[in-house]
Amino acid sequence: MQENMINILFTSSGRRVSLIKKFKETLSEKKLTGKIITVDFKGTAPSAFFSDKHYLVPRVMEKNYLNELIRICQLEKIKLVIPLIDTELELLSNNRKLFDDIGVDLLVSSCILNEITSNKTKTYKFFLENSISSPKVYSEIELSKKEYNFPVIIKPTNGSSSEGVIKINNQKELEFFIDYIPDAMVQEYVNGDEYTVDVMLDFKGNIKTIVPRKRLETRSGEVSKGVTKKDFHIISEVEKVVKKLPGAIGCITLQCFKKMDGEITFIEINPRFGGGIPLSIEAGANFPLWIIEMCLGNSFKEHDFSWKENLTMLRFDEAIFTESISYEDKCISV
Repeated sequence: MQENMINILFTSSGRRVSLIKKFKETLSEKKLTGKIITVDFKGTAPSAFFSDKHYLVPRVMEKNYLNELIRICQLEKIKLVIPLIDTELELLSNNRKLFDDIGVDLLVSSCILNEITSNKTKTYKFFLENSISSPKVYSEIELSKKEYNFPVIIKPTNGSSSEGVIKINNQKELEFFIDYIPDAMVQEYVNGDEYTVDVMLDFKGNIKTIVPRKRLETRSGEVSKGVTKKDFHIISEVEKVVKKLPGAIGCITLQCFKKMDGEITFIEINPRFGGGIPLSIEAGANFPLWIIEMCLGNSFKEHDFSWKENLTMLRFDEAIFTESISYEDKCISV
């Protein structure tokens, strides 16, 4: 790996401390010159204390957000931008040329893929059109005729991080939550083991690795306890799905169930780092290193499944204590 300046910008960095630390460690281990820059609209982002520099920026949907990102990229000589939340994936993919023009790469999939994955109804349609097993989503006609069996799952069409996902056990609950949850969709309930699967692809869509993580416990929609499983049935099915994704780049996170009969059925695709990615990295799937290699122009030639199986992650809260003046010194306002 040749010596290069690899400055990486993480947007909406928030609490993603473990991931940021892994990238910093990789730069240090490989003796590469580079900085990790973070941005967030909140003045209390814990990630500010673990990056080399942290900027306060407007909210993603404010009109000057993109301009500020471009300015920071130019100021800090950024090589790669890595977004960490769903709400900016479409925005960045639709404005890729702004970053291309200043020599900045985006670890962001194509516009069409982000459009598919940002709406659960479109994701379900993608699954159906590509003959990919997925729990049935009930149509308005089926709902009006009560052509379903309890329990069912109800969730917002444009939701994220399992927010608003509720198991419904009877008609009374369904009638309440279908009015309570905005733009709700009702889906078949699936029994089985739930998996989050991390996939790494280069800028040409070549797959490096696939890491299934069995969910043991979640909190606020994010895995709090999980274990890696070298289940090659899941790996094979995930590879089939990923190869059908239009313009997939970087880390793609898929949600699926392994049903009691062994069938793999998919419920969600997120074209970004998932919250549980530190488990895959700790198991030996070196996402930070592979992404840095991508920055240096390398492509993936072969798969790497050398990561450890049955590595378990048990997450817990940590805290940062700081006097206000220390925090003000750390953050740079735009």
